[in-house]
Amino acid sequence: MVTTPYTRGRAKEYKVMEILRKDGWFCSRSAMSHGPVDIFAGKDGKTLLIQVKSGKTRIKRREKEELISWAKAFGAEAEIWYIRKRGKILKERIKLDEA
Repeated sequence: MVTTPYTRGRAKEYKVMEILRKDGWFCSRSAMSHGPVDIFAGKDGKTLLIQVKSGKTRIKRREKEELISWAKAFGAEAEIWYIRKRGKILKERIKLDEA
């Protein structure tokens, strides 16, 4: 099977959604997105916007500012999930007053 950066990234997003769904969240991907939000999730009246990064990739300042703007617009919380080697996941909650 041929893998591309897109298919690897998509697989990571599906993994995040699997984790969220097991925890009772309703969620959806922003397919083919090159924007700040990869996954939209909702649970118990809360909305969570997630940007998924893999490997050593870090979020750019402009991406983070956009993620914060989106979260404010939706009255949501924002997180960045870093998927590392061997499936280790680091979650960073974004403070909406950072921008």
